[in-house]
Amino acid sequence: MAAPRPAGNVFRFRDARAVPDPVYEPAPDGAGVLVLDNGSFQLRAGWAGPGPHMQLRSVVARSRGGPRSLSRVGNDIPNLEPLRWLLRTPFDRNLPVNLELQELLCDHVFQRLGVTSQDCVDHPIVFTEAPCTPLHVRQMVSELLFECYQVPKVSFGIDGLYSFYHNKNVFPTSGLIVSSGYHCTHLLPLLDGRLDGKNCKRINIGGFQGVTYLHRLMQLKYPGHLSAVTLSRMEEILHEHCYIPDDYIEELKKWRCPDYYEQNVHKMQLPFSSKLLGTAVTSEEKQERRQQQLKRLQELNARRREEKLQQDQERLERLLCVQELLEDGQLDQFRKALVELNMDSAEELQSYIHKLNAAVEQGRQRVLGETIDGKPQTPEPLGGEQEDMEGIMESDPLYSEDQVEAEKTAPSVQAMFNIAEYHQMYLGTERIRVPEVIFQPSLIGEDQAGLAETMQHMLDQYPQEIQQRLVQNVFLTGGNVMYPGIQTRMEKELLMMRPFGSTFHVSVAENPVLDAWHGASDWALQNWEVDEGWITRKEYEEMGGEYLKENAASNRHVAIRLPKPPPRTAVASSSQEMESTPQTSSGMVPP
Repeated sequence: MAAPRPAGNVFRFRDARAVPDPVYEPAPDGAGVLVLDNGSFQLRAGWAGPGPHMQLRSVVARSRGGPRSLSRVGNDIPNLEPLRWLLRTPFDRNLPVNLELQELLCDHVFQRLGVTSQDCVDHPIVFTEAPCTPLHVRQMVSELLFECYQVPKVSFGIDGLYSFYHNKNVFPTSGLIVSSGYHCTHLLPLLDGRLDGKNCKRINIGGFQGVTYLHRLMQLKYPGHLSAVTLSRMEEILHEHCYIPDDYIEELKKWRCPDYYEQNVHKMQLPFSSKLLGTAVTSEEKQERRQQQLKRLQELNARRREEKLQQDQERLERLLCVQELLEDGQLDQFRKALVELNMDSAEELQSYIHKLNAAVEQGRQRVLGETIDGKPQTPEPLGGEQEDMEGIMESDPLYSEDQVEAEKTAPSVQAMFNIAEYHQMYLGTERIRVPEVIFQPSLIGEDQAGLAETMQHMLDQYPQEIQQRLVQNVFLTGGNVMYPGIQTRMEKELLMMRPFGSTFHVSVAENPVLDAWHGASDWALQNWEVDEGWITRKEYEEMGGEYLKENAASNRHVAIRLPKPPPRTAVASSSQEMESTPQTSSGMVPP
């Protein structure tokens, strides 16, 4: 994740542009299982096996009310910044709640993967979901897959558990999974291979909060480069230049030392123009530039005069045709033509023809004079209503050879500062301050506990022997755990919270971003021919969209329990008893 250190600690922004996803060959019948890791930052999809085949941002560029055909999805948007105001996502935090946008993402994936079944996706699908997903969210996703795509069977699982089993290859086992993504961080206790959903914890801090925090810091620090401080560049800084120290306070003290600052500061070079300031320009060069400007203006005015002359000639011919109607005695047509011309009488028509005829004659003489002389002349205003040069000649002064005066050579001006350094952003304490929000959300004003406090609170819900089993297998996964130093920091936090002499073990996923997809792929290849963990279309129709078949990496199924209404006989008997009971005048039942 850390970028290589160049000379002088000066780094350039990569400004990577997305490449459109290729279109794969149509998949044959029975090709296998489709695996979709539906993350709030990235959607990873492909056939179970080596892969994934596609990785795209979970965004759709679509104007409000615009047609679906004009929507652009994921990697079809090369640069997000120009279309940032049009971007939509199906997620609310880490839950897909916009079914229409989720359908656009799935359409894009199926089309690019070569799923060409007629009006259906005739392949099993493994679909990842968030821990403790609400039933109505699973119902919407199941409805989309079964009703819209006619999928034969679906399996739901948690991305963090898939990543855990892909790295551990041990089942069943116990452990504590820390899954930190783009919007949330989850702490998932695993006991004997099953998720303990009652004690799962969620922190509403992820990569998105870090990006927006860094964005605000850099805008306040460099108000002269607001247009260069984009969210895409802040994501690049967060992924490649930030790290988590062992001790945040001690690291801040180190940054106060000038030598330490110079050795560890990262300078982000912004694009700038390297033209020399104050280059001396001689009088001959100035005269040549003014002559070129004069020539361009004269040619422009000549073209405008020709266009004006042509328009006047066409208008004069039209007015003469209207005058012929009057001479021929066609009064009705003549009056209609006057109304179209917004004129009131024949005298006004005759006056306008006279003025327009004079303007046409004057224009012909000018064009003829320029043709005889062989060069365009300086323009003279025609005055009144006849020509409007729109202030061109007044705003740009014209010069001739006789008017050019010799000027003194301007001395070269030396720059008072380094232009390249002015176009640099210095990353000092921001490198540690931004990722620290996962441990101290109060840095960004969030009133919630950090990762270490939440872990301590969760462990306190178990007896000591279960706590010891959990901390022996602490596993970090997700795109927001790729900071250098996070494993050492977690070990230090556990050392502070655990009793003296106790042991623990912390490990990080080999590939925190893709291991969830690989784990889901491994599970699909091992279980796609068995019924356990798969929801068939028949079961969906019988049980409803909230139904879940559990597997090793899934949530726990909690059925909806609605209170049963009392039988009619009981209601009728109770009403009869109330009617037969004598009451006092005040409505109270006597003792």
